Amino acid sequence: MKSHRILLFFILICCIAPSGCAGSPIGDPLVAELPAMDTLMKLTLYGENAQAAAEPAKERIRELEGLLSTTDENSEIYAANHSGGAPVALSGDTAALLDRALQLCRRTDGALDVTIYPVVRAWGFTTGGGRVPDRAELDGLLERVDYARVSLSGSTLTLPEGMELDLGAVAKGYTGDVLMDLLEEAGVTSAIVELGGNVQALGSKPDGSPWRVAVQAPEGGYAAALEIVDKAVVTSGGYQRFFEQDGEIYWHIIDPAAGRPARSGLASVTIVAEEGTLCDGLSTALFVMGADRAAEFWRETGDFDFVLLDEEGGVTITEGLEDSFSLCGEWAGRPLEVLRR
Repeated sequence: MKSHRILLFFILICCIAPSGCAGSPIGDPLVAELPAMDTLMKLTLYGENAQAAAEPAKERIRELEGLLSTTDENSEIYAANHSGGAPVALSGDTAALLDRALQLCRRTDGALDVTIYPVVRAWGFTTGGGRVPDRAELDGLLERVDYARVSLSGSTLTLPEGMELDLGAVAKGYTGDVLMDLLEEAGVTSAIVELGGNVQALGSKPDGSPWRVAVQAPEGGYAAALEIVDKAVVTSGGYQRFFEQDGEIYWHIIDPAAGRPARSGLASVTIVAEEGTLCDGLSTALFVMGADRAAEFWRETGDFDFVLLDEEGGVTITEGLEDSFSLCGEWAGRPLEVLRR
């Protein structure tokens, strides 16, 4: 068996810092990096308030990681998963994120399910390895998967015994939202943060132009570029984390209905919206749905845009991205379908 781990949503921030003296309002950026949430996070901040905002931003990331980890025995999620069905008091952050995550579970009719953790663990994705569970094992684990059985009353969580939460599908998106608020309150007017597979921008580049974010092609390299201002961009793809066994590839995005890697015909889904948590959750859910259901879902709701790359090399975008999206590299010139309402 061969195991692979590829950095979630390999992103290139296509921006050039304006020339000038370090620390000047539109000079060189302050760049801060730290490992957190199983990835390397990078904050690029501009302006005279960047220095003062950097350390509080890093501390906030560490705080959220400590609350939301599934493996840290001191985290609130770990406590909930080992509560034996007893009520657990949550902090404001954990309660707010769980509430938003459950909203997205309901909205996507379970294509996103934050109780999928026992199944993901059975496939070996929580340990960096990989194994293929048999059908009987999966059927037993799926009896413990049902977001509708999670009870959240204010800040009190009651999780049925045997069920386990994993907020990994929304945690980085929520972290991006929290950072945007923190940076804005600190007086930072131009910033971009890379949180593993997530990118989120505060304002535009210091010269007033949009940030350019490149979307990875499934085979490597770059398929497209997006221009954004005050937006989040999050991609989920089967090529991001997977293992191979007996000639078959199994990736980490699990269909909660089947308990197996989602086979929807899509290679990746990129969501663009103002809210990072929304982007994070929907990138997973729409990958599970597949192109047709994703298009229907978008037409029914419409508070986001998307880019779909399918396994046959096709590209579909929603109309809100038409003026800010361009194919690049070997993907330039490919047919592009634009969905309209």
